[in-house]
Amino acid sequence: MKLNLSALIMMSLVLAWSTIVGAQDTHFEPDHQQIPAPDCSLLKAADDGGWKPCTLEDHQAWLDDLRHWRRERLIRVGYDGSRYDLPALRWTQSSFFQPQMMVQDRYFYDPVARRYTVARYLDDLEKRYGGIDAVLIWPTYPNMGVDDRNQHDLIRSMPGGVAGVREAIADFHKRGVRVLFPMMMWDQGTRDLGEPWPQAIAELMAELGADGINGDTQDGVPLAFSTASDKVGHPLVFEPENGPSDEALAWNLMTWGQYNFPFVPLVDKYKWLEPRHMVNISDRWNRDKTNDLQFAFFNGVGWESWENVWGIWNGITPRDAGATRRVATIERAVAPFLSSAQWEPLAPMLRYGVFSSRWPLDRQTLWTIVNRNEYDVDGPEIELKAEEGLRYFDLYHGTELEPGRTPDGRTVLSFAIEAHGFGALLATTTAPSGGIQALMSSMKQLSATPLASYSHEWRVLPQQILPLTTTQPPSASPAGMVKIPSAEFHFKVEGIEVEGANDMGTDVQYPWEDSPRRFHAHPLQVKSFWIDVYPVTNAQFKVFLDTAHYRPPDDLNFLRDWKYGTFPAGWDNKPVTWVSLEDARAYAAWAGKRLPHEWEWQYAAQGADARLYPWGNDWNASAVPVPDRSRSMRGPDAVDSHPQGKSPFGVMDMVGNVWQWTEEFTDEHTRAAILRGGEYYQPQGSIWYFPETYKLSEHGKLLLMAPGMDRSGGIGFRCVQDAK
Repeated sequence: MKLNLSALIMMSLVLAWSTIVGAQDTHFEPDHQQIPAPDCSLLKAADDGGWKPCTLEDHQAWLDDLRHWRRERLIRVGYDGSRYDLPALRWTQSSFFQPQMMVQDRYFYDPVARRYTVARYLDDLEKRYGGIDAVLIWPTYPNMGVDDRNQHDLIRSMPGGVAGVREAIADFHKRGVRVLFPMMMWDQGTRDLGEPWPQAIAELMAELGADGINGDTQDGVPLAFSTASDKVGHPLVFEPENGPSDEALAWNLMTWGQYNFPFVPLVDKYKWLEPRHMVNISDRWNRDKTNDLQFAFFNGVGWESWENVWGIWNGITPRDAGATRRVATIERAVAPFLSSAQWEPLAPMLRYGVFSSRWPLDRQTLWTIVNRNEYDVDGPEIELKAEEGLRYFDLYHGTELEPGRTPDGRTVLSFAIEAHGFGALLATTTAPSGGIQALMSSMKQLSATPLASYSHEWRVLPQQILPLTTTQPPSASPAGMVKIPSAEFHFKVEGIEVEGANDMGTDVQYPWEDSPRRFHAHPLQVKSFWIDVYPVTNAQFKVFLDTAHYRPPDDLNFLRDWKYGTFPAGWDNKPVTWVSLEDARAYAAWAGKRLPHEWEWQYAAQGADARLYPWGNDWNASAVPVPDRSRSMRGPDAVDSHPQGKSPFGVMDMVGNVWQWTEEFTDEHTRAAILRGGEYYQPQGSIWYFPETYKLSEHGKLLLMAPGMDRSGGIGFRCVQDAK
C-alpha cells in the first residue's frame, strides 16, 4: 500500500515527537510524593515470572534515570534554591523530629497552677524517646467552629494571650526547639481576619516569635506567604500537609510525608529534587511506627512524632520509643551528610531485605541502613571498592570495623542488624571528629540493649470521669425546676468526632467501660433529681455576680458579650454564654445545685422511649432557633422562645440554642467536656468545624485547656439538684 506525502510527513512528526517525549520521560514516574524502586528489587513468585536480584547495572540504570529526571525537572520549573541558604531558615535541615502538640495537652499547660509547663513537656519526650527538634502547636481544630472565633482568635485566647504564648515559645527556644503553628485555609466560616491572609499570618507570627507555619490540608503554601513574612522582617518556614508543586519546593522548605510503605523503601520525591528539603513523615493513626522510622532513616528525613491526635492518645510503644531515640541520635549527629547532593538511594547491599542510602560528603561517606526483614541478619553486609587508607566505623554499634577482602580484592564489611532494625556506617580517611566520637559513645550504650527486648505492645490510655458532689435535696419544690423520677434508663449515645473512626481511644470512657470508645450503651439506675426547666439566663447569672462577687482567676473571654458589667439590652432571658466549665460550677455551687451527669441530661430530654429529639422522632424546625450561618454570631434566642421543643418531662430549650456543659473526662494528657444539645451557630464552608448535632443519641466532646480558651459564645449550662 502506498502512502501519500501528507501521511509520510505525519508519521515523521509522530516519530520525532515520540523521541522527544522519550527523552523527557522517566521509567520511574513518581507516585505522589514517592519514587518507585527498580522492579528487580521486588521479590517475585514463580507464577509471577520468578525473581532475579538486581545487578550493579540494574541499579546504575535506575539511578541514572532518577538523576536525569531530577536535572530536567529542576530546569523545567526554573528552580531557585536560594531560600534554603538563608541563615534564619537553615534550622529546617536538621529538624528531624516534630510532634503535633495539642494546646490542651496537660504536659504543656497546667490548668491547676495556671501556667505553661514547657520544661515538663520537653522532659517527658526526652525521657521517652530522645526529644524533639521542632513542635507544631495546635490550638484550633477540632474545637474551632463552636463559636465565631477564627484561628488567630483562638491563639489569642490561649492563657496569657499573645504575651503568654510568646513567653511559652521563648521557653521552647531556650531548649533549642523551633515552633510552628497551623493555618487553616478552609476557615472561611468564622470571623473574617479583616486583612489579607499572608499579611495577617506574617504579623501574628512575628509578634509571637514563632518560626514557621504548617499549611493544614494544603498542597503547597503559595509564595505570597513567604514574601509577606520577609516583608515584616520575620522570615517563616512553610510546611504544607501535602506535597507542593515542584516549583513551590523553592519556598516550601519542609513538607509532611504521607507515605505508602511497601517492603522496599521508596525515595521521597522532594528530598530527591532538593536534598536540603526536610520531610516529617506523618502517620498519625498507625500504632506501629517501624515503617515511619525506617523510611525516614533511609531517606535522611524526619518523623512527625504525633501522639495526641485531637485529644485521642496514640502513644508510641517502648520499642518504637527506643528506635526513635537511636534514629534521632544518629541523624542529629550526621545531619550535614543527609543534605548531600550526591545522595545515592538503594546503594547496593549483600543481603535481601537490607537497604541503604549512601551519603558522600567531602572525603567521607555515610550509609544509613534499614533491615526490612522480620529476622536478624549478621555477617557480610556490604561490598565496596578497596581504597587505601580508608577506615570504617559502625556508627550504630559505636565500633570500628575490621574490613575483610573478597578473592578479587574488594572490601567486605560485616556487622549485625536486628529484625526491623537500623545500621549506620562511616568511611573516612581521617580520625573521626569529636562529634562522631561522641555519637559512637552514645550509640554503644544505646545499642547494648536490643530493640527486641522492649515491648511493642500498644496500650490504650485510660480515662476517668470527674466525680460530681451530691447536693442537699430541697425541702420543697424549687422554683424554676422540674422533678425527674427515678428509673432504669438505657443510656445510649455516640461521639460525633470527625476523625478517629471506631478506634479504641476515641471519644470517652465511662466508669463501666474498660477503654474510651465512640459508641456507648449501658443500663443505668438513675436516681430522682430536679433539673432547671431552662438554661441559666444572663439575668440569673447577673444576680450571682452581684451577690457572690464572683470573678474568675482567669477572666480572659469571661462574659465576652457583656459590656460594663452587664448584658446587652434585651438579653436578660437569653442563656448566658462565654462562661467556662469552672464558671458554671461556681454558679451551681452558689445556687445549691450542681451540673448534670450526661445521662441525667439525656434522660430529662429523652424520657424512656429513646426518642431522637425532645419532642419526638420527627424533625420540627420550629422547635429550635433558626440556624446562624454567618461569620459573626448573632446571639442565642431567649430560652422560652421555642415551646414546641419541650421534653416529655416539660424541660425546655434542650436542643439547638446553645450547647450545655455536663461531664468532664481526664486522662494523663487531656481534659475534655461533654457538651449536649447542639447550638444555633453553624459556620459554613468546611467539614472540619466542630460538628453539630440535635439528636439525643449524640454528644459533642470539647477539648479543655484553660477557662479563657474554653469559654464560648455557643456554650451555656443548666443545673440539677438531687432529690430526696
